[in-house]
Amino acid sequence: MPPRLDHTDHWRTGLAAVVDPLLGTAVIVAVWWAATIAFDLPPYAAPAPPAVATALAENTGYLLANAWVTLGEASAGFTLAIATAVILGTVLAASRRLERALHPTLLLLSSIPKPAFAPLLVTLGGFGQGPKIVLVWLMCFFPVAEATIKGLTATPADLVELARAHAASRWATFVKIRLPAALPAIFQGLRTAVPLAVIGAAVAELFGSIAGLGFIIQTAGTDAALALAAGTLLGLMSITLYHLLGAAEQRIAPWIHHTHA
Repeated sequence: MPPRLDHTDHWRTGLAAVVDPLLGTAVIVAVWWAATIAFDLPPYAAPAPPAVATALAENTGYLLANAWVTLGEASAGFTLAIATAVILGTVLAASRRLERALHPTLLLLSSIPKPAFAPLLVTLGGFGQGPKIVLVWLMCFFPVAEATIKGLTATPADLVELARAHAASRWATFVKIRLPAALPAIFQGLRTAVPLAVIGAAVAELFGSIAGLGFIIQTAGTDAALALAAGTLLGLMSITLYHLLGAAEQRIAPWIHHTHA
């Protein structure tokens, strides 16, 4: 049983969770700013942080409108990947023979660089959101499927035997024992996939789109500050989605954080 934290400990933990990332970000920005000054880097190649901040302020509406496009593509592809990967992972985990037959193929496909499919998807599907969603799905599917298989096949044998001793059905055993026991692995796969969803959407937009943060980066030309402003929003989007996933994890399976302690 994890030790209880008093009010002061909770306050300190919460403060550290906010202050530490801000300090880390401040250090990175300071080093970046110092490098642009020390090496006299041209603004069209490596703009200083104030230039990026100015680009963010002057193009807020434009950047946010395109950020919503990228977020929609990333969210749709990520959701589709969760549904399909968990279903396939569950099917393969339920049949050792099927897993032996298909798992090597999954591993082979997962090793292929997914951005290589972007030009083909754009050629087949055009400049709309469809090809972007498909690429996000490809980026996210394999980590989640692999995590689901790993989690469901690693259920403690004593728990399964206990369920059998109580004459539990296969479905009841899955819902009450196998799935809860697999959630830590599944959420680990989801944490891996979240930033890949944003990356996949942005990469697909680079190869052909009419909107999105990747589109801004691709069309920024020599306006490196605007491109970096779009890149900054992509990073903030990944961080936000990662923390939203963490909140969902804590609500669905609050014991996971304790097992990691």
